[in-house]
Amino acid sequence: MVQYITEGLLEEIAQTLSLENVSGTDAGITRATGVYVSDLLSDVMGQAHSGEIWVTVQSHLNVVAVAALKELSAVIICQSREVAPAVAARAKGEGVVLFRTPLSAYEVCGKLWELGLRRAA
Repeated sequence: MVQYITEGLLEEIAQTLSLENVSGTDAGITRATGVYVSDLLSDVMGQAHSGEIWVTVQSHLNVVAVAALKELSAVIICQSREVAPAVAARAKGEGVVLFRTPLSAYEVCGKLWELGLRRAA
């Protein structure tokens, strides 16, 4: 049976997907409005919508800058990529929720789809 996340609450999504919050930023009542997947920063800057979750394998400082600029609800870093302490600290300082998972981007997007999250039209 598929479990749907109707409110898109990050805290509930993180628990369901067993995501590690590497930034320590409070996900609390933050809502995700959709999902965007890309590893190209320029693509995310041009195409992602405010409030979406960004799924990527990138884990450097520019990811935090783009997520803050686009006002994304969270970033999920896939394939257990290392996140440097400076990146985690910057994310926390910018209020960016930064998650990490051993899953691939494909698997994460599939699970988010199953939870009912869709790309905003």
